[in-house]
Amino acid sequence: MSITYRTGLSALAVFALAAPAMAGNTLIPPGLRVAVAKSAMTVVPSIEWNKLGARPGRNSESWTQDGDDLNDLTFYGGIEAGRPLFREVDKKNQPLPKVSATMLITDIPVLLENSYRVALGAASFKVDLVEPLPFAGNKGVRFTYSFSKQNETLQRRGEARGAVIAGKLYLITYEAPGLYYYDRSAAAFRAVAESVRL
Repeated sequence: MSITYRTGLSALAVFALAAPAMAGNTLIPPGLRVAVAKSAMTVVPSIEWNKLGARPGRNSESWTQDGDDLNDLTFYGGIEAGRPLFREVDKKNQPLPKVSATMLITDIPVLLENSYRVALGAASFKVDLVEPLPFAGNKGVRFTYSFSKQNETLQRRGEARGAVIAGKLYLITYEAPGLYYYDRSAAAFRAVAESVRL
């Protein structure tokens, strides 16, 4: 067997092993209005994002630029009353908090914090700022936060915008490590958040 043939087979084997990791991911081009999270919510990204194939919950989806551990933009589209943000892991012993149709906008940061503590095992979670801000033409909220995952010392920063509209929760979150990655894509997140339509 020639060296060239073996090298070609090795490259093919590496490509075949890598393919499943990228399966289901989709590039989202800038400048086009796209529907997100299997809902009526649409956005227009200002830069290219990579939509991940795995979804955190029923009516949600995540986008990233450098990998979801480095920057994560997640959409929660029309989460109905009585449903959690994420898929249940241990419903009997550690049930996730549920959306309520009567939630106030100030309840949204609390729901996210409590969901992270259960679903992600967040060791710490601190809401830094909460302020009213229109969301898709409705009364909404913007808040910033910081957290670390279980067994991690890395501090992540986050920013979210959302609203309860017709009894359903619409929410967009952006998270990244506080050093470098957060600032790198924060403006691109804000552009997406400001483009939300329902």
